[in-house]
Amino acid sequence: MDESFVSRAPSELSRGEPAATPPLPSYYGQPVIHKPHWKWLIIVYFFLGGIAGASAVIAAIADWVGPGDERRAGRISRYVSFAALLPTPVLLILDLGRPERFINMLRIVKLRSPMSTGTWGLTLFGIVSGCRMVRQVADDGLLGRGSVARLAGLMPRRGADLASVPLGFFVAGYTGILLAATAIPLWAKRALFLGPLFLASAFSTATATIIAVMSLFPGGSLMAVSRLERLQAVAMVAELALHTAWTSRLGETAKPLTTGRTGHLLHHGTIGAGLVLPLCLHAAKTVLPARWSRPLRVIGSAFVLGGGFILRYAVVVAGRDSADDPQATFDWAK
Repeated sequence: MDESFVSRAPSELSRGEPAATPPLPSYYGQPVIHKPHWKWLIIVYFFLGGIAGASAVIAAIADWVGPGDERRAGRISRYVSFAALLPTPVLLILDLGRPERFINMLRIVKLRSPMSTGTWGLTLFGIVSGCRMVRQVADDGLLGRGSVARLAGLMPRRGADLASVPLGFFVAGYTGILLAATAIPLWAKRALFLGPLFLASAFSTATATIIAVMSLFPGGSLMAVSRLERLQAVAMVAELALHTAWTSRLGETAKPLTTGRTGHLLHHGTIGAGLVLPLCLHAAKTVLPARWSRPLRVIGSAFVLGGGFILRYAVVVAGRDSADDPQATFDWAK
């Protein structure tokens, strides 16, 4: 028991002041929960998975509602989505340590388990994306005109697009839900914010990648790029608002995320360079000469991508630090 608290309590009560509540002790100050082992493999997986899922949604919508020139944005989005998706199973298997562990997770379906639903969601998304990518490659003439190309042309384009939208939304945002479903105080205390935050970040980084590719290899509709920029701006504003609301509602639990090296990295890397600066560049393009538009798009996209990666890094690292603080666990659990 804290002796200073015992000696102080009578005098405080005699003045009519309530006694302070002492911090709950842990066994020799040791953490009361195990912190996650997640490191760079999972951080990169979170980052690429968000881009893959959001890009697939953008690709499907562009094909549905866009005119001929704007469908180039959908085509590029599909290639971006598939390229970002390819490394994700490898990253998960490397993190699990053995390939059979990933296969074992597919033996059952637990709808109440974010890990199980995430594994199945990623698998179904990979199958749909693979089928749609085969059809895209065939449509682009990259398979020639032989029997392989004719077989690939039988892939259901509309059906795959229809399935990729809900699956893409799921893959883009479920990583935040996965974190929120743990017992880590930083992730679990205001659990409803993490899924939308990761979803908004997925769309901002996905649009940044697509815009960068379209700017580096011009030839499509400027209107499509303009619409992507508007979508990116909306996603960045939503991400900034969700991040501000989340950290403010966390209170003292947010310290591992907002202070120290991680706090400086998040504040300057994600908020400053990854969100505020690109939004300023968006506004600057309206007053600067047209020749500046393309380099500003590429620069802004690079900052958005860097900020999105730092966000996931900071959330994972701060979560590990939060698990080491027994008082944060007691504050969340009470």
